[in-house]
Amino acid sequence: MTKVPSRPSSESALVEPSKASGTQSILRTTSLLRLVAANNRSGLRLVDITRSTGLDRSTVHRILQCLVEEQFLEQDPDRRYFLGAVTFELGLSAAPRFNLRELCDASLERIARISGDMAFLTVRSGHDAVCLDRKEGTYPIRTHTFEIGARRPLGVGAGSLAILSALPIDESHRIVTHNARRLEDYSGLSANKLLAQVDQTRKLGHALREGSVAGARAIGLVIRNRFGEPFAALSISAISSRMTKERQPELIALLKMEVRAVEKRLAAAGSD
Repeated sequence: MTKVPSRPSSESALVEPSKASGTQSILRTTSLLRLVAANNRSGLRLVDITRSTGLDRSTVHRILQCLVEEQFLEQDPDRRYFLGAVTFELGLSAAPRFNLRELCDASLERIARISGDMAFLTVRSGHDAVCLDRKEGTYPIRTHTFEIGARRPLGVGAGSLAILSALPIDESHRIVTHNARRLEDYSGLSANKLLAQVDQTRKLGHALREGSVAGARAIGLVIRNRFGEPFAALSISAISSRMTKERQPELIALLKMEVRAVEKRLAAAGSD
């Protein structure tokens, strides 16, 4: 069954009366694109999108049809909407400038090889986090909790939580409030619970999360760009029996070493 985000609260509504009509149309269009992207694996129907956004059905249909005509979206025989060819092409065009995946590839490989577990690269995208890459370790039991390209509310998952917790307090609170209703789709997570996890992460200096898959656990550390801004994270996910308290310091040390290596590569790339 398709998991559709709940209707947004007034703080995250797609319609803001104070916005000029042109800006409002752009905000609506980009929000619809993000919504489809978040559910691109199974696709969304018109009724799903209308319910999630709270917009008038005719308005949603008009925007969707325009996006289909311009190939930003496509519609399958079951009338479900997916990202289209132009979206993919734009991503390819942007790749040389945003080569974080390439810069992190060696570190992600080392984390997976040394730990034997799943290693993830997560990047912030507005109020969400996106899995940019992942590597499998040699341990036979996998914890595929986050697929490449998948999008979640910022704070869901260890890497995502590490990013959220490194943001200024007022900004992290705004993001959690914005995503409050969507959080319910993740094992009953609430805004208050997530804010408590943010506080704990700030105290620990790393994110420690029980995985979305039963019996899994994950650790995440934030990556900062050359301006010191938190924008991405490296994380390790394993079954709980492997992620013991005794082993956690070893994994944290491994993540810290690779985060430093990535940040050095980012600084060097920025100075070219």
